[in-house]
Amino acid sequence: MQKNLNGKIAAIIITLLVFSYGIFGIPHGSLKQTLTDRIHLGLDLRGGTHLVLQVHTDEAVAANSDSDEQRIQTALKETAPGATVTKPDPKQPVLTVSSVPTAKNGAVRDLLNGTQYGDYDVSSTGSGADGGFRMSMKQSAIKTLRERTLDTSIETIRGRVDSLGVSEPVIQKYGLGEDQILVELPGVSDPDQVSRVIQSTARLEIHQVLNDGKPFQTEAEAQAGVAGQDAVAIQGGNTADATSWWLLQRVAIVQGPDFRDARPSKDESGRDSVSFNLTTAAGDRFYDYTTASIGKYMAIVLDNHVKEVATINGAIRDSGQISGGMNKQAATELSLMLRTGSLPASITYLETRTVGPSLGASSIRQGVIAAVVGMLAVMVFMLVYYRGAGINADLALFLNLVILLGFMGFFHATLTLPGIAGVILTIGMGVDSNVLIFERIREEINAGKSASASVQNGFAHAWVTILDTHVTTLVSAFILFFVGTGPVKGFAITLAFGLLANLFTAVFVSRVIFDSVLSRKSRGEALSI
Repeated sequence: MQKNLNGKIAAIIITLLVFSYGIFGIPHGSLKQTLTDRIHLGLDLRGGTHLVLQVHTDEAVAANSDSDEQRIQTALKETAPGATVTKPDPKQPVLTVSSVPTAKNGAVRDLLNGTQYGDYDVSSTGSGADGGFRMSMKQSAIKTLRERTLDTSIETIRGRVDSLGVSEPVIQKYGLGEDQILVELPGVSDPDQVSRVIQSTARLEIHQVLNDGKPFQTEAEAQAGVAGQDAVAIQGGNTADATSWWLLQRVAIVQGPDFRDARPSKDESGRDSVSFNLTTAAGDRFYDYTTASIGKYMAIVLDNHVKEVATINGAIRDSGQISGGMNKQAATELSLMLRTGSLPASITYLETRTVGPSLGASSIRQGVIAAVVGMLAVMVFMLVYYRGAGINADLALFLNLVILLGFMGFFHATLTLPGIAGVILTIGMGVDSNVLIFERIREEINAGKSASASVQNGFAHAWVTILDTHVTTLVSAFILFFVGTGPVKGFAITLAFGLLANLFTAVFVSRVIFDSVLSRKSRGEALSI
């Protein structure tokens, strides 16, 4: 028995050393620096920026139907020459196919009902020479597209933030509103720069210029040109004030997702610029367009503003350059946004809050004081109320805290203010388990059983109750983790880790300590409890 007991004690010591390494790792610098390298501080403790963003997913739905319109028009040139595709309302995913020859009606129907356009409900409109079809995007497809747009926006923003070196950011869906994103950036050194990078949609597009490449001086003139054409009027241009208005083909030739890479560079005049490369498919498409449009004009549009209008002097395949009107920082930020992907829809800020580091320092100080005072009070109570057995409970409680912090250190978890509350709650749960066991042992002793039999029965009978309370609380912690946001997740993580550690310390460690004490007592000697 003594050999088995020594093995258990060795296992406890090894566990203590392993999780102590989880807390401190290989010490370097000050104790505070060593701890913060292993356990990161959340936004409410470290300070930083809290943002809630609204993603306009309707724009992605409209852009998707724009692309479908272009693809259908291209397919109809072979299937039914003369048929046209229009989009009555630019904001609605509804397409109208008209002027379909009677002899081609069946072929067009088969085309529209094919797998390529399975996201649409197709219905006939008219007959004979006026025959046509109406295509309405299905609600299920719209929902899927909205969800994909939100997920893509989250990944794009995460890529931009990671590229800026922001450590431990929280970027996730915000459950309190539709199509919203929560962004928490702890310890950002330049929140204005991060906000600029996140806020800009970096929607870089290349459009064909209509009206023979001539600009309009007023918006009214440009809007008049839109009438009767599949076009949009956008302001900008190559001049310093860029006040001209341009009439552009509504559907872009290439756009955000077509860009494969982007990097800061210098143009032939030595000005800061951005060089970009297109994907293979987009490069082939761009080559076909520029080959057939030599001598015509194209516009580079960034964030719904004409950045530059250029004459197509030759075929261009998969590379180009954006220059003019930007400094080195602007070129770096633009290349970053293009490289990490264009947001599929624009975003707006719903909420912006900044937590200063002084508030975080105060929260840490008050939280640590609360944890230390609470733990000392509990330890003193256990010593007074349970006498010698109280030492057992205090040792188990200390090891419980070491395992919890070691867990967080190994996983480089982020500690938040609610997380500190979770640590304090874990202390209470740990003591609760010891109280259940100790009171059961007392009952067995009062019933006249020996100390050894009382300890054995006390642990055996209290185990079921301890397991039940911990499992139910763990279920609650998991629900909080998967449903909650930033700080709530921190509370759930520390609570869950603490409960798992408590099962080990309250049942295994406390039992080993009792067995070690009993092995040194004479038969019939009383147990201090």
